[in-house]
Amino acid sequence: MGKEDIQINTEGHEETQENEEEKEVLVDDEGKELDDLSLEDQQPEKTIGELKEENKTLSDKMMRALAETENIRKKFFKEKRDAEIYGCTKLARDLLSVLDNLNRALESIDDEMKQRENAIFEGIELTKKELLNTFSNHEINELAPEQGEKFDPKFHQAMFEGPHPSIEKGNIIQVMANGFTIGDRLLRAAQVGVSSGVIENNHEKSED
Repeated sequence: MGKEDIQINTEGHEETQENEEEKEVLVDDEGKELDDLSLEDQQPEKTIGELKEENKTLSDKMMRALAETENIRKKFFKEKRDAEIYGCTKLARDLLSVLDNLNRALESIDDEMKQRENAIFEGIELTKKELLNTFSNHEINELAPEQGEKFDPKFHQAMFEGPHPSIEKGNIIQVMANGFTIGDRLLRAAQVGVSSGVIENNHEKSED
C-alpha cells in the first residue's frame, strides 16, 4: 500500500469523525436522534398561570360566539314572525271595507225585515262572524271604544267635535266605526266623535 492510499484513508477517517460529531449534536438526553426542525419547534413548557389565562381567553371567545349566535337566532325568528303577521297588512286593510259593508247591511235591517227575511239576516251575521274569526287567526283584533271613554289619538280618529249634556271634554260621545290592530301595530283607527265640553243648563243658569 502506498503513501497515497494511507493519506486517503486518513482523510476518510477524519470525515467520518466529523459526521459523528455532527450526529452527536442531534441527539437528545434519551439518546434519540432529532432533526433540525424538531429542535426549532421545541418550546419551553407553559406555566399554570399562562395556561389558565389562555383558557380564560378561549372561554370568553366561546361565550361571545354563543351570545352572537343566539342574537342572530332571535332576530331571524322575529323577522320571520313579523313577515307572517305584517305581510298581509295591505290585504287586511282592504278587507276592512268588506266588514264595514256587512255592518251597514245589518244596521239597515229593521225588526220587520228580520222576521220576513230572517235567512238573509242570519247569513250576513254568519259571514261577519266568520270574517272576524279569520282576522283573529291572523292576529287582527277589533278596537271597540265605548261612549264616555277617554279619547286616545294613538287608537282613535276624531271625525267631529261637539258639546254633550253629560260627557266631559275630550271623551268619546259617538263611535262611527271600530278600529283594528294587527299584531302590535294599528291597522285602522276607530272613528269617533269627541265632546267639546258639557252643555250648560240654561234653566239652572237663569236661576243663579
